[in-house]
Amino acid sequence: MTEHETSIYTKLNLDSGKLTWQEMQPHFARGAVVRVAPELDLIEVGAAMAADEAETLSRWIRDGRVGRATETEARDWNARSPLFWAIVVAPWVLVQEIPSRTE
Repeated sequence: MTEHETSIYTKLNLDSGKLTWQEMQPHFARGAVVRVAPELDLIEVGAAMAADEAETLSRWIRDGRVGRATETEARDWNARSPLFWAIVVAPWVLVQEIPSRTE
């Protein structure tokens, strides 16, 4: 990682936080929620977006590990009300569901 990439990663990490589905709903309604698969590092994905790393992002999108949240996911989240880790890489809100303790 370059020094610039490290500073982006650090800033995003410091700006990350927990978000409930209820707090996320307005962002979903405007089409700005991007879900990140649990096997990926949320902050790394955000840093790649901020740095416009198109090849890396394209691979994750093609593999289905990063993508806009769908209506089906929203219905599921509405039924379960999970908690998410979230970061903002304007205009996107990147989210990764925090596994419940019962999973």
